[in-house]
Amino acid sequence: MIRHLALFPLSLLCIATASAGSAGLAAHPAAAAFVARMEAEHGFERESLLAELATATYQDKALRLISPAKPGTQRRVRSWTGYRARFVEPVRIRAGLAFWDAHHASLERAEQRYGVPTEVILGIIGVETVFGRVTGSFPLLDALATLAFDYPPRADLFRKELENLFLLARENGRAVGSYTGSYAGAIGFPQFLPSSVRRYAVDFDNDGRIDLERSEADAIGSVARYLAEHGWRRGERVADPVALPAGADVDVMLAAGIEPRLDRDALSAEGIELPQGIELATLVDLESPGKPTEYWLGYRNFYVLTRYNRSSFYAMSVLQLAQALREARISSRQVARGTP
Repeated sequence: MIRHLALFPLSLLCIATASAGSAGLAAHPAAAAFVARMEAEHGFERESLLAELATATYQDKALRLISPAKPGTQRRVRSWTGYRARFVEPVRIRAGLAFWDAHHASLERAEQRYGVPTEVILGIIGVETVFGRVTGSFPLLDALATLAFDYPPRADLFRKELENLFLLARENGRAVGSYTGSYAGAIGFPQFLPSSVRRYAVDFDNDGRIDLERSEADAIGSVARYLAEHGWRRGERVADPVALPAGADVDVMLAAGIEPRLDRDALSAEGIELPQGIELATLVDLESPGKPTEYWLGYRNFYVLTRYNRSSFYAMSVLQLAQALREARISSRQVARGTP
């Protein structure tokens, strides 16, 4: 789904550049096996598939963007303050408040149906695409076929997404070449990969079709459903900052992983108390060069946010953008009412 792909520590093994003539990516050596499987497993017509792939253009830029830095190049320093500044900032907050006002009915309905707070839905869409302003302009057939055929570290994943793109197009009566999105194949306001569109997306505006590229309501409902399907717990806290007592064994707690496994007794032994009603937590470390590390306790709902993108920085940015939007909306309403 979704844009955690480039965060994986992958190594580019090789790139076997296909000739880009009139046959497009249909001429790639890996295309024949893909076409045969689509024909056998899903009943596609071989000639139709080849015709579609013949229109696909090799996307060298997609390969460059998804590939890790080459040996010898300077790696970006991990910095929570730098990461946060990209997402919890005035442009996104203003855009989020406008989006909230314009689509409050759909947001309220999604919160009621799926139990995911409005501001968290907004946090996802805001971090992903600045509320639909930046959704990607890559032809998805081109990008996914290039990565499926010429990116060995994750070829299986991208073949699956290319397969799902063809299935999605067939199910919606749409030309497979008509989809655009990110270099990694993500679509629309919430940046769902094709497999996630087919599995989690909903027709939330009840117009008879799912459209994550143009329907804000469909995007809102789909984000909420995705989080609910991954275990969001209605009304529960997401995370809290924690001051670690001197002598707390940080390494042991971090080694427990991102899924909440530290119970009340284990944390109490380290001098940390869980809030009432929470029984399991994870320790989240937010590092920035030259600054003390921030520590947070993440609960089940924080873990659910990392199912959207497997980065604690990402999940915390979603949470803090959500909180900033909630606070800004309350403040703006107080100003409108003339109350302090």
